[in-house]
Amino acid sequence: MTNERSFNPADPHATPLHEGTPYLIERRVLASVPCLIERPPEMTDAQNVCLVYHGAWAAKEGKLGVYSALTARGWAVVIPDAALHGERTGDTPPGLNAREYLWESVRRTVAEAPALLDALAETFGPLPVCVTGSSMGGYVTQTLARAERRVRRAAALITSGVWEEPEVRKPELRAFLEANRPVTHARDAPPTPLLLASGDSDPAFPLATNHVPTAAAYREAYARAGCPEKFREVVFPGVGHYTSRGMRDAVLRFFLD
Repeated sequence: MTNERSFNPADPHATPLHEGTPYLIERRVLASVPCLIERPPEMTDAQNVCLVYHGAWAAKEGKLGVYSALTARGWAVVIPDAALHGERTGDTPPGLNAREYLWESVRRTVAEAPALLDALAETFGPLPVCVTGSSMGGYVTQTLARAERRVRRAAALITSGVWEEPEVRKPELRAFLEANRPVTHARDAPPTPLLLASGDSDPAFPLATNHVPTAAAYREAYARAGCPEKFREVVFPGVGHYTSRGMRDAVLRFFLD
């Protein structure tokens, strides 16, 4: 029967493993946000939280297992559905073009982040929170690195801080872009440690027009703030618009420092 929970110690129940260390996966709704959580077998074992934001037209399930190595180090990995994505596509308002859909998701996801962080604190206790995100999730990550001081470290991957969006015409979205564009507001990011990682073959965000000006703005901001060592940038040769293994490993090293 499925409710029987006694297992043969010589051949116990199969569980997700990272290099032989078990971890648990559960679905939760935190602050009205559907989430997947990867965590150590005992909830009380969590010593840190990693919040992971996916890209546009994706969902939380696509990030399962990417950062599960953290669970062996006592971290809880929390993967929410971004607004208007995954289980939340039914919330999409009518009349948005593709770029407006993306930025409405970013705007709503950023707006709900404080309540989600409150819910994480209620679930795990007042633990340090690191944030990472890919592509659209990198927009969210950069904004939270600037605006949310509960974020201990942030890693923005395969993304951009230029935010030039001529197809975005909705006034509330234009206002969000102007208020949060990273290359304009990079001075607000220090002293939060920030990693910016890109692939040099990314067709969605060509290096010269996206990573280079974004990194330059952050580099200047962190130097002016007197903490240049807290900004790191990495470019991965041959990597396109995806989170590569090397990129993932760079994030893990950055968070575990």
